[in-house]
Amino acid sequence: MATAATDRTAAPEPAPHVLVVPYPAQGHTIPLLDLATLLASRGGIRLTVVATPATAPLLAAHGDAVGELVLPLPSHPAFPAGVESAKGLSPALFGALIVAYAGLRAPLGDWARERTGGPDRVAAILSDFFCGWTQPLAAELGVSRIAFSPSAVYGTAVLHSLFRRMPQREDGDDESPIGFPDLPGAPAYPWRQLTLLYRTYRDGDEVSEGVRRNFLWNLEASSFVSNTFRRLEERYLAAPLADLGFRRVRAIGPLAPDAADAASGRGGETAVSAADLCAWLDGFADDDGSVVYISFGSMAVLQPPHAAALAAALERTGVPFVWAVGTAAPLPEGFEERVAAAAGRRRGKGRVVWGWAPQVAALRHRAVGWFVTHCGWNSVLEASAAGVPMLAWPMTADQFVNARLLVEEAGAAVPVSWGGIQAAPEAEEVARVLEAAAGGQCAHVAARAKELAEEAAATVSDGGASRQELDELVRELRELGSEPKE
Repeated sequence: MATAATDRTAAPEPAPHVLVVPYPAQGHTIPLLDLATLLASRGGIRLTVVATPATAPLLAAHGDAVGELVLPLPSHPAFPAGVESAKGLSPALFGALIVAYAGLRAPLGDWARERTGGPDRVAAILSDFFCGWTQPLAAELGVSRIAFSPSAVYGTAVLHSLFRRMPQREDGDDESPIGFPDLPGAPAYPWRQLTLLYRTYRDGDEVSEGVRRNFLWNLEASSFVSNTFRRLEERYLAAPLADLGFRRVRAIGPLAPDAADAASGRGGETAVSAADLCAWLDGFADDDGSVVYISFGSMAVLQPPHAAALAAALERTGVPFVWAVGTAAPLPEGFEERVAAAAGRRRGKGRVVWGWAPQVAALRHRAVGWFVTHCGWNSVLEASAAGVPMLAWPMTADQFVNARLLVEEAGAAVPVSWGGIQAAPEAEEVARVLEAAAGGQCAHVAARAKELAEEAAATVSDGGASRQELDELVRELRELGSEPKE
């Protein structure tokens, strides 16, 4: 007897679930959130982003594109209680934050294992390179981990090279050159220009060893994803690098908002609205490119000699400017009042912004022609996307590497000072650089910055190299999320 066939329509498999682990610092969290939002927009992937109570507000600008998992920062004896992020943190505690944050490995492992075998099982981990501890976590869960770099490929390779090779300076000399023989061109930097994370390493110290282990774990990741673009770093993307474990690097940047989103709150609450700042800049519409925008990032606090030299140079030259000084800049007494009261643009009317500024909106304004920057990588990419040439004043971390890339290879920046935190330039030298930029003597640099903007726009457009890499990353994550075949 024939039996009637039952029509069974298989339920569609749920989209792969990716756990995203940013590092709790604005310069790291913001670009990884930008990437997570882009991945979600491609469809076929679900993402859960880990946050601390201090960084969770940054997720608000990304709507419902990603889920969130908010966990308190684990306590650690080397790290102050009650602090949940790197904002306002002393550079001396940065390594301790890396080690303290690694305490999330156990609770995240428990959270992921509770979902094993169900539709919400974790298929892959995408995490910041300061979260190297997610590599052994991924191994425990039997999934792949992709390391995200919010920095240049060049700077990322330099950082990992230090902890891989452990080079030493000669006779305690801060000017002793440290070479990087496995990188194109075999560059070298004086000891004082290397990241404090490495210069403060102490053999056997718990924090130091934890920091080193963090970077060595990254070399075991399945691949790197970097917030950069090929035309800016062609030299370092041409072949796998020993200093990145010969892993593939996907260049998916610049992860900077386009003009339509320039006023978005992706960086959190600002001290002045984008509309207000742009209205002030509109007063310079007759002099396109006449205003200098100044910012040293969300973490750096200028030393008094540096702030004094810059302030004196601004007053001396009369260059119009916007200076985002943060919350604790040691400005000379009376400086803000004097520049605010300056009569007329030609005398260099200036504006000081205390706190977080709408930087993308400022850089995209036609009145802004130059950017005095510490060369933090997010600032570099935002300026590159906006076509604004840079006046490079690196202070610490990867900033000297980024500045060398911009000045010597990309040709999109002019150096202000190579002294870093330790040595402030004379006001006369800063004034000379400002006058040369404002007076049109660096037109070739400005032209190269415009070319970079065109290249940046092309690479993130449909069919561009960065968009192709992004789509390949989506395909990779979808494949990793496929149920294992019997």
